[in-house]
Amino acid sequence: MSSPLDDDQPAAAEPGGRRGRKPAPISPAAGVAHRAWLEPVRHRVFSSGLTLDDLVHRSGYSKTRISELLRGNGYYPVWEMTFSVIHALGLPVRPMRRLWIAAAREARKGQWWIEQCIDQVACEPEPPPLAHQAFTEAMHAPYTAYARAFLLAEDRVRWAVGETFDLLWLSWNTVASSANVRRNAWLLLRSRVLARAAHRDGRPDLRAAVFSTEEVSDSVPGRLVMMTDLVDLFDAIARLPRDQMDVIVLGHLCGLDLEETIPYVTGLSPAIAHAVDHHARAALEDLLRRAGTRE
Repeated sequence: MSSPLDDDQPAAAEPGGRRGRKPAPISPAAGVAHRAWLEPVRHRVFSSGLTLDDLVHRSGYSKTRISELLRGNGYYPVWEMTFSVIHALGLPVRPMRRLWIAAAREARKGQWWIEQCIDQVACEPEPPPLAHQAFTEAMHAPYTAYARAFLLAEDRVRWAVGETFDLLWLSWNTVASSANVRRNAWLLLRSRVLARAAHRDGRPDLRAAVFSTEEVSDSVPGRLVMMTDLVDLFDAIARLPRDQMDVIVLGHLCGLDLEETIPYVTGLSPAIAHAVDHHARAALEDLLRRAGTRE
């Protein structure tokens, strides 16, 4: 009899009549980049109805090692084992390999170790779906601008944006069949950016972005006064509800057009985008007024 993936979770009926069990929770020790690829792998295991015995048979690795991989326990898994599991699940290799490398660096694995692991597995060329490639080209610039507002450091910006596109590739068939591809993709990008952003009082901390604005350039008169005002403004922006924050960041910090570009990028309808912007501006005025009253 096949063993379930986790005895602590209730069984769930699958569309094809098979029954599967959710893996136990991911270890708290798993980092942001590690969880990024582990979560879609676990989702594929659960949605496929495969048992741990099935994965053992298909991958050639023991139950103990696969269980540790699925929970993010123990040492960071070598690429050969990770590849065997994702190959058994039918996941695309190329985006998974990039995600695995990013998480290996997060786990402080040396470049020699990463290259040695990669060299153990021969992979065929794997082009992305054409629709995914077109989507990536269209969204790369605005996604990067948004990520830069929160992350500042270019390497972290590249990781967050690249991670988003790789995760979209992993589930592209599902994403592409959804009612609003751009909206689902935007919510994924936001989650990857905010997972890496600095936080203050439970909110993303935008104050550092003040120093990248033209208003606080050394050549601008009244620079210190302007800086103080902008710090207050950016702090208020971070306190807005997420959709309102997004629209203000894209419009005020990234310079995107509210009429067409922001609705296109975020997947919001133009009418909703305008309504969100209207409410955001009113909320900002209220937040800034209350902040000034407290002073």
